Amino acid sequence: MRQVILDTETTGIDPRDGHRLVEIGAVEMVNRRFTGRTYHQYINPERHIDAEVVAVHGIDDAKVANEPVFAQVADDFWAFIEGAELVIHNAPFDVGFIDHELKMLKGRAQPLGPVADHCRILDTLVMARKMHPGQRNSLDALCKRYAIDNGHRVLHGALLDAEILADVYLAMTGGQTALTLDADASQNQRSDTQETSGLSIQRMTLTPGQLRVIAPNEQERQAHQAKCATHQLRWFEEAAHDA
Repeated sequence: MRQVILDTETTGIDPRDGHRLVEIGAVEMVNRRFTGRTYHQYINPERHIDAEVVAVHGIDDAKVANEPVFAQVADDFWAFIEGAELVIHNAPFDVGFIDHELKMLKGRAQPLGPVADHCRILDTLVMARKMHPGQRNSLDALCKRYAIDNGHRVLHGALLDAEILADVYLAMTGGQTALTLDADASQNQRSDTQETSGLSIQRMTLTPGQLRVIAPNEQERQAHQAKCATHQLRWFEEAAHDA
């Protein structure tokens, strides 16, 4: 299954107020493995970026003044996401902005979008609220809950947030794609490395037989059996009491 983990940054909160995209970041996975393909693009929104939003993502008017407008990058972006399952945190926000930009494209023989007509959409915020009801489920909160390092995340950035969300999503749905036990054991491992904004993200795959199984000694085996017997007795006592 092909999935694209996606995030955007914008000039404001609501596209109905004329706000636009200023950055798109996306990471591709196939069958829960990173392919190494990413999409990252700053966009000239053709309008002023609100100061309170600049404080969040650090993208001001000057930074995107010489970047392409969305119409110039729409085809490349669409080619990257079309047909994939999009994994997005708070999907209505990002998809709403993308659909708004697609609607504004003029003079096309074949219109692009809406996104939901061409991609499946998985909202990790909805998933997190079902898994952790009554708790904070922001991306930062989920990083803390699943012990994912996001210490390098000072400001929001679309590609960085997409990479972090990818790790959060994998943790929420069954864990890492692979496990690295020893950095020196590279002869029997395959490494896929992405370099993004000076950050190195490495995925390792173990071959069969690399995980050493240590059997318990007799003392440990007996202690385990005694513990199991204690728990079983307690279960029977509680069941009899409830009856």
